[in-house]
Amino acid sequence: MGGTGLTPSLQTRDREGILQIAYVVSIVDDDRAIRLALGSLIRSLGWQVRMYESAEEFLSSGEAVHTACLISDVLMPGMSGIEMYEHLRAQGHAPSTIFISACPSASLEAQVMNAGALALLPKPFDAATLTHWVSLGLRTS
Repeated sequence: MGGTGLTPSLQTRDREGILQIAYVVSIVDDDRAIRLALGSLIRSLGWQVRMYESAEEFLSSGEAVHTACLISDVLMPGMSGIEMYEHLRAQGHAPSTIFISACPSASLEAQVMNAGALALLPKPFDAATLTHWVSLGLRTS
């Protein structure tokens, strides 16, 4: 775990040398436009953001331990978001996770909820809904 010992984060110092804690939200989606839009929203809320175009890229980055909240597409080329989440759980580090999908279904929602995710949001979703779930994820991680 990062910074505070409670929630993964990054520690930085401001201009006066005061230690600042910044929550990290990682976004994993193969759609560049979605990644950029989500990244912009997350930054506008004052949180640090890291963006990855695949589950494999995220897992190999080593940034999972600094991630307080994960937003991931379900269906991506290669490893799916659910497979990535299960891999993180097996490693003992599964951050609060919000899945997004263009093809949601009741069975998919049951699958992600049974795996321990916070939510499955259908694409498109509004900023207020995502903000609610990320805020909740940061409080529970």
